Amino acid sequence: MAQDMDDEVTQALRASLQESSHEAQFQADLQAAIEESKRALEAQTAAISPAQVAERSQPGPSAAASFLSQRAQDERARLERLKRRRPDVDLGPKPAANDSDDEIEEVIPPTAKRQHISPASRSDTRHANTGVAQQRSDQTHSSSDSGLFWDGEVRQTANVHVDRRKDTQHLFRLTEILQPNKEIEFAIVSAFCWNYAWVYDMFYAETPVIAVDHSPTGDASIKTILPNWIRTTPFLRNGFGCMHMKLFYKTGRLRVVVSTANLVDYDWRDIENTVWVQDVPKRSEPIASPSKTDKENFPTTMVILTGHTRLMKALIDMGAATPPGKELILECQGSSIGTYSSMWMNEFYRSARGESTQSWLEMTKARRAKVPYPPIKILFPTTQYVRQSVLGEAGGGTMFCRRKQWEATNFPRQLFHQSRSKRGRVLMHSKMILATFQDKRGTLDSDSRASTASQSASSQVDEDDGEREPLVGWVYVGSHNFTPSAWGTLSGSGFTPTLNVNNYELGVVLPLRTHDEADKIACWERPPPKYVLGQDEPWDGLEVVPRLTMLGN
Repeated sequence: MAQDMDDEVTQALRASLQESSHEAQFQADLQAAIEESKRALEAQTAAISPAQVAERSQPGPSAAASFLSQRAQDERARLERLKRRRPDVDLGPKPAANDSDDEIEEVIPPTAKRQHISPASRSDTRHANTGVAQQRSDQTHSSSDSGLFWDGEVRQTANVHVDRRKDTQHLFRLTEILQPNKEIEFAIVSAFCWNYAWVYDMFYAETPVIAVDHSPTGDASIKTILPNWIRTTPFLRNGFGCMHMKLFYKTGRLRVVVSTANLVDYDWRDIENTVWVQDVPKRSEPIASPSKTDKENFPTTMVILTGHTRLMKALIDMGAATPPGKELILECQGSSIGTYSSMWMNEFYRSARGESTQSWLEMTKARRAKVPYPPIKILFPTTQYVRQSVLGEAGGGTMFCRRKQWEATNFPRQLFHQSRSKRGRVLMHSKMILATFQDKRGTLDSDSRASTASQSASSQVDEDDGEREPLVGWVYVGSHNFTPSAWGTLSGSGFTPTLNVNNYELGVVLPLRTHDEADKIACWERPPPKYVLGQDEPWDGLEVVPRLTMLGN
């Protein structure tokens, strides 16, 4: 019996590796493109003339090319300001004497790992944010007069390129999130891309900071990079990171920040992102340590502590599973497209309904492969929309959909919809899933619907409060793109499931009680227009490097 179980687990792992091979190849291609774009951007910046810099405020290709040079000038100026402020900080390469952990590592250059974009109109981010704040100075902290968010709050980031007539909602700015910076006792900050000099300048000099980053090789490391700053990289199979920060204040308060934005200036100025901020008061007494039984049972719960199965668990706990007789409609906004199949889509869809995937894994693989695509709308900008955006092609360098993905025989092109910001001709880097319940029947088979209805009905009752207030859906905000790498892929059987996740991700799920609330929290125009097949194609950020090189020449 034990041998049979071992064989079954081995087969599950092998199947999982095979299913994730295409996604792993995409991640490898993406990492190669990131490094290539960095080299191309540096080479192009050096080649742009001062005359082109003067043209950066004019529309057209010359403007897109010239603001690459302007970015480099501004970053050099910022480093000089930082050097004057902190002469003890070495911002240049430091000869490596040994590999000891207390060695000061060379600060990573401000050009971030996947940077393809530079601003069309450039000023220090603090100054740009001030210009926006002057128009809405009374809205800075709408949910609390003290600037604290005890109930949590979702907002879009400030952006210098939006249509001011459409920019009517409360916003978040990184400088405001970190204030008062002298009161931050300790910070843990994580991001996919970093501009260390830019972020360091926003923190109080004496604040200890742990910067969580990722290495190209995915190796674990820990080193001092700046006074009071430690950079650590967790082990990752493909070398990718996550995005969130924790700020510990001297008063005992904890601020948790979950952001779709990286810690680079253009993410907080030139493209649109979404941020969740919540302040947590200090407990009167610490939580008791886990019992021995809890520790022993912990490994058996790992299928529900991460990935889309964790989403399923959260929905059940908050009473947001899809009600009986309702169909779940998903609108998935992100900046990177994965390798999709009807099998993975239905696997994710089950979790998004608040339904256990056990019955799904108990179906034969052949039967699972025949289930049609569920009602999911994938939101992604078209090539035409990127070209017509404020920054044009150069602004689309962080949006990825490979052409060979799009042209694959069974790729779900019919699920693609336009991603258009409600705030004007800016591109959205926001990762958000909007889920709404509708009366129309779903596309799952009868067994699936019966199982879902049973679980959904039981999840709607609160033990203490009786019947919960009915919801119209839910929304997810965080670092997950809508990809198998981010949300995970299941393999194995219902008895021995295996969830394979390539990335470290973090997000929050919020209940929606009205359709007006759903419309308000979505950062895109609703309903999103469907792609016209044969006419609309998704933008491929991996092609931005040769195009920018042509503009620079």
